[in-house]
Formats: sequence, structure tokens, C-alpha cells
Amino acid sequence: MIKMLSSLMFCFMALIIHPVSAMELPAAPPPQLAANAWILMDAHSNQVLAEHNADLRIEPASLTKLVTAYLVFNAITHGELKLSDSFLPSDNAWRTGGSRMFIEPNKPVTVDELLHGMIIQSGNDATVALAERVGGSEAGFVSMMNAAARQLGMTHSHFVTVNGLPDPQHYTTARDLGILAVAISRDFPQFSYLYSIKEYTYNHITQANRNRLLWNDPSVDGMKTGHTEAAGYCLIASAHRGARRLISVVLGTTSDALRASQSQTLLNYGFQFFDGVQLYAPNQPIKTLKVWKGKQAYIPVGIQHGLTLSVPHGRSKDLQTTLSTKQPLLAPLFAGQTIGTVTISLDGHVLVQYPLQALSNDAAASWLGKIWDDVRLKFNGNTH
Repeated sequence: MIKMLSSLMFCFMALIIHPVSAMELPAAPPPQLAANAWILMDAHSNQVLAEHNADLRIEPASLTKLVTAYLVFNAITHGELKLSDSFLPSDNAWRTGGSRMFIEPNKPVTVDELLHGMIIQSGNDATVALAERVGGSEAGFVSMMNAAARQLGMTHSHFVTVNGLPDPQHYTTARDLGILAVAISRDFPQFSYLYSIKEYTYNHITQANRNRLLWNDPSVDGMKTGHTEAAGYCLIASAHRGARRLISVVLGTTSDALRASQSQTLLNYGFQFFDGVQLYAPNQPIKTLKVWKGKQAYIPVGIQHGLTLSVPHGRSKDLQTTLSTKQPLLAPLFAGQTIGTVTISLDGHVLVQYPLQALSNDAAASWLGKIWDDVRLKFNGNTH
């Protein structure tokens, strides 16, 4: 068993404090889709560009495998597992029903092969084999899945199976799945190629990726399909055009073809009616703030990883930026430390809120400098 439960060392590069609902975005009305629930998100800013029934509880079917993939990617990234690791899958994994990769209990298989089988072929057997390898057992891995969901902010999800086989207590929402897809794109870009592979052959059996958009739209490079009778036909799609990446989640359509066409419609809406606008480059100062009890009197602040937003077409010049900071700002400070909030608005509507970060270090002043600043703060109340 890979001992990850104690730390769950997720990359967690997310900077968003408050993803804003799509209803607050002043843009062209979104399309009406033939689906039970859907959401469109900007993968870079975590913005919700459009949504419908995004918090409706649904059965995720094989979309569940994205949670499994997230945890396996995390194990590889932190050296707990290698793509080249080879092992014999259990009888339990081999006997798993539904869609299969066709592993064999007496034939060694690598982690890399299992990832291909799970992601491209949607193999339930491959998924169980990976879960047992990482979590020690399916039950142990399910506990890790629910811990990961909480860590990622998937507040309306609960998982019982590792591969999405139906269970009354196995559920999620379009919003939570969007959060998950954004997290995979953000935290593990080195594995994104797996989702764009159109077919994979294992054990002399070739199976095609069920994501039709990989053939229909060259900008689409992932992510996952799902289907059960209760869930309907579902698709999470990721598309990259220029510097922008959008992720659509479409749930509960009535056919394979419809989940693809409705996802295409939603992605096209996002690219057509929103512009990708870089407001701040990485480590670009937004402002310089006064620091007390430090060796430096002022420190530059901004967003370490930069800020690129989806903005309604032609409206970038109308954006308003508001900073709120913790005062007084006291040393020591370190680069990357959150010291306030950046709020970007348009026509009074909040688009996003990000942590405002120190962009350099500021060590504590000498004891004499600290005393002097204490006196200044006490008598003149000047904290800016």
C-alpha cells in the first residue's frame, strides 16, 4: 500500500478564493443544451462561464475514473509509484465487470499500461488494479478519493466505487466534476497526453477512446466519457485554443452523439463570446505596500503565477481591480505569502477573487527598528 492518507500531498496550485457563479457574468446568454446538467469553466482562472443545474446530484458513472487518475498521478509525482512499476493484478481486479481492459491475473502489467487502459479504454479492471496498488484495497482507495474530493473543494460529492459502478451513495455534481477536471489540468499537465490518445491496444485487443470530440475538433485533447442507464451519456471535454483552455461538463444526454454535439456547442460558446485577457504576468507587481518592522520599508505585491481571465468579448478595458490587504503589514514576509485579496469586477459584477501575494522577502528589522515602528504605529496610526 502506498502511504498517502497521512499527507495527501496534492500539488494544489489553485489560487482561487471564490469561484464566481456564471449568473454574475455580464456576457451573451449561454446556449440551452439537451442535457440534465452542465457547466463551462476556464481552466486557467477557474471561472464559471456558464452553468445549468450545476449542483444537481448525479451518478458520475465512469467520470469517477478522473478521481482515481488524480490520485495515481499524485502518487507518481511524489515518487510513491513509477510508470514502469510492474505487478500481477488481483483476481478481484480481473473479475471486475463492465467495460474492461482485459488484464489477466497471471500476467504482469505496468502502471503505464493500466493508466492507458483506464483512461482510453475506460477499463474497470484497470481502475481497480491501480486503486489496489495505491490504496492497498478498494476500500482504502475510496477513503483516499473522498479525502481528495474534500481537499479539492468538491463539497457535493461522495464516492463508494473506484470506477463508477452504480451505488446509491456514489454521487457528484457538474460543478464538482468541473473543479476536478480543472485540478487535473492544472496540477498534472505532464499526463495530459493520455486523454488525447484515440485508441489503445492491450492483450491484442484494440479499443477506441469514446470521446468523439477527439476526432471532430482538433482543439479538444480530453478528458472522459461516462454512461450508465441512470446517468445517461456524459462527457467532460477539455479544449485548448491559443493561450486559453476551457473545460465543459455535460451530463445526462440521451445518446453518445448528443453528448458530443452539446459539449461542442458549449465549448464554442466560451471561445466565441469570451476573450482570454492576461491582466498580470507572473510576478508582475500590482502595487507596492508599506511594511512595518522589516528591513525594507516597502514590498511589491501581486499574483505569483500571473492572472489570465475569460472576459466578455470586447470588454477587457472596462475591468476594475480592487485590492484589500491585511493592515498593518508586518515583517517578516516571504515571497508567495498571502497578504490580501485581488478582486476583478466588470459592471459591478465580481468575476474572480485571487489571493494577493508578497512578491519578495522582507526579513524582520533589528530590535531597535521594531521598537521605532511600534512607537510610530501607536501614536500616528499610519498603517499604509
